[in-house]
Amino acid sequence: MEQKIQAKIGVFGIGLAAYWPQFEGLKERLEGYQRQVEARITAMGAQVISAGLVDDAPGAQAAGDLFTRENVDFIVCYVGTYATSSQVLPAVQRRNAPVLILNLQPVAALDYPDTDTGEWLANCCACCVPEISNAFARARIQFNVVSGLLSPTGGYANKYYENAWREIESWVVAAGVMRAINYSRIGFLGHTYPGMLDMYSDFTMHHAQLGAHIEVLEMDDLHARVESVTEAELSDKIAEIRRVFDIAEPGRDKISKSVTDEALRWTARVAVGLDKLVNDFNLHGLTYYYRGLNGNPNEELGASLIVGNSLLTARGIPASGEGDLKTCVAMMMMDRLGAGGSYTEFYAMDFNEDFVLMGHDGPGHVAISDTRPVLRGLGLYHGKRGYGISVEFKVRTGPITILGMTQTAEGRLKMLAAEGESLPGETLQIGNTNSRLKFKVDPAAFMNRWSEAGPTHHCALGVGHQLSRIRKLARLMNIELVVVD
Repeated sequence: MEQKIQAKIGVFGIGLAAYWPQFEGLKERLEGYQRQVEARITAMGAQVISAGLVDDAPGAQAAGDLFTRENVDFIVCYVGTYATSSQVLPAVQRRNAPVLILNLQPVAALDYPDTDTGEWLANCCACCVPEISNAFARARIQFNVVSGLLSPTGGYANKYYENAWREIESWVVAAGVMRAINYSRIGFLGHTYPGMLDMYSDFTMHHAQLGAHIEVLEMDDLHARVESVTEAELSDKIAEIRRVFDIAEPGRDKISKSVTDEALRWTARVAVGLDKLVNDFNLHGLTYYYRGLNGNPNEELGASLIVGNSLLTARGIPASGEGDLKTCVAMMMMDRLGAGGSYTEFYAMDFNEDFVLMGHDGPGHVAISDTRPVLRGLGLYHGKRGYGISVEFKVRTGPITILGMTQTAEGRLKMLAAEGESLPGETLQIGNTNSRLKFKVDPAAFMNRWSEAGPTHHCALGVGHQLSRIRKLARLMNIELVVVD
């Protein structure tokens, strides 16, 4: 369901040139350890740009030039043995990308009576980590440190191997998500729902703080593509919709209607038009809304986007309704984490079973549905013009994470996140996504804390506990993160 993005990661090892003639084989041994590190990072899905083992200041400058030419997203400094900070700092100053310092000891403990100086130097990676950390901090280089074991050892100490490499993988994944956001193209179709002040957003802010490109689209762009749909394309899309969705009969809700063949054909035609729009403008995400008036063509088109945008979202092209650009970014982050990311808001609090009911009318991430999602005909969309076919499902039971994207009074983007559980049980049958979500605090306390952080009223709902990776993503992108737990 996710679109994998390959982070470009610069890797360099460090050591001291003065050691090589003094201790035969030490450099080659450390280079072997570095190749081991690079192979592991490559296996995590990253593209590794290796500057080799850097052992003097000119070598560090050359490494920095390489990382700049390759435009790496993230730099990994593997500490093989002691090195002076002056021969490390230039390697990261040129590109000025975030840095991860790897303090990975080859053995769990030294054999103290039988360890000579050469063997100690092959294991003394901890020696210079504080020194180079100080240099990075004073040079305002963003850095983090992972300490542990280079290789598995078995027994008690093995946890230091497992924990370290789990952290490294989280950093690599977060770097890939950062790259995906930095290089994304998000379409803005129509306008924001009138009056929702929390969602009004400055396009330049997104360009400046995320590196993303916002492509402003007109409803005419979609009209032209809907009109160009062929019968063969239409038939294929109808078949796809029937493969993915069940079709509901009218329910207890008085606005619930049958899904007619005519309505299904029109919805499928619009879905093909959306596919064409995404392809023609090379979009990685889409946010949309158009109010329309008195059944005019824009109203008819705007009321028929839910199914097509749900299919796009499941393919890794998140689509957020009501013109909520910030939540589209949050959905993309969750999707690239492999968690889905369904367009969601707060519905109600259940004080008998201590959960929050959350969902939304409009598009959902059907790839993370608990069962086959359902199409339900609606005679009207509450609070909006038009009528048509909507999508109904609940997110699969088990661990979940919600991620919100808002902005501060100073114009800085800000993330909010919380982990919880999706519970089994009855939900509303009103043609909306809705799920029973239990968080680590009771519903009243959760709503208080979440709201006091100044959120946008939408968020992205994904599966799995993703907070560890979200923390790293926020750190890499220099975005404030508030965790509600």
